[in-house]
Amino acid sequence: MQPSSGENVNQRIARISAHLDPPNLHMENTASVSRLNCRAKGGAAGFRVAVLGAAGGIGQPLAMLMKMNPLVSVLHLYDVVNTPGVTSDISHMDTGAVVRGFLGQQQLEEALTGVDLVIIPAGVPRKPGMTRDDLFNINAGIVRTLSEAIAKCCPNAIVNVISNPVNSTVPIAAEVFKKAGTFDPKKLLGVTMLDVVRANTFVAEVLGLDPRDVNVPVVGGHAGVTILPLLSQVKPPCSFTPKEVDYLTDRIQNGGTEVVEAKAGAGSATLSMAYAAVKFADACLRGLRGDASVVECAFVASQVTELPFFASKVRLGRIGVEEIYPLGPLNEYERAGLEKAKKELESSIQKGVSFVRK
Repeated sequence: MQPSSGENVNQRIARISAHLDPPNLHMENTASVSRLNCRAKGGAAGFRVAVLGAAGGIGQPLAMLMKMNPLVSVLHLYDVVNTPGVTSDISHMDTGAVVRGFLGQQQLEEALTGVDLVIIPAGVPRKPGMTRDDLFNINAGIVRTLSEAIAKCCPNAIVNVISNPVNSTVPIAAEVFKKAGTFDPKKLLGVTMLDVVRANTFVAEVLGLDPRDVNVPVVGGHAGVTILPLLSQVKPPCSFTPKEVDYLTDRIQNGGTEVVEAKAGAGSATLSMAYAAVKFADACLRGLRGDASVVECAFVASQVTELPFFASKVRLGRIGVEEIYPLGPLNEYERAGLEKAKKELESSIQKGVSFVRK
């Protein structure tokens, strides 16, 4: 028996609604497809991704770029304000991922249920004169709240932390997960990819190369002197004068400040951060898919140094971080930089741990 034309119309309406409304609501008419379960016709097979802070300066371009990623089948957008508008806007893009929006604390758990990857750009941005530590008191509480919900709703998801200061917010998330009994060091990653992206760009400018052909390992952390570009390990192999090393190291370490000052109070590095975050998220998804040799730098629980967290090259796979690589040979300049980075990192990590344990 063929369904009536009225039923077909209702089913189509339900599918469209799934793009626009949170799935906690159901059609109140005779439609046989609920908003909870419906998918866009022809929706791609892939992974479910949640962006927490999707209406912010980083979150919006990040969400748009994730909608374009063919590995994403369902994209959940969560924020405390403005999510319906962002969701409606992005859902009009003709790519395979189904977009669903979630607004406010009462819908946070629904946004997280069943997802494979959580990306957290939530929080306040830097303004001129602010350090990443100035952001701590606000963003620390936000990350703690979001981490508590992740521990409850998707404890097996890979978590990408963008919210600054990353050197402290990743330890905060770890402590929350430990309290909940869900901590898996392989699945919690601080996103330091923007430091790598900047390093590749700035080194390419000096060498006269295409940035896509340059790979600069950046280790340590994600703030000031904790950002340590290993210019002796640049690929393709090359050499720099001492003046070039000083210039490049300083510019890579202060790239965020460069953007904050250039925007003159209008924001921080949102667009390049979104690009870098999506580049890293794509690497995580390719690892989840089982691709071989997916290697990126990230701030993770680590034994590379005596510190409990450290950014270095990691190999990503089906369980998250499958291997953490040693730093490799460092020159004298880099060894001195490493000691400075560790000293600063130690206090930032402890600040995050103490925030949860107090």
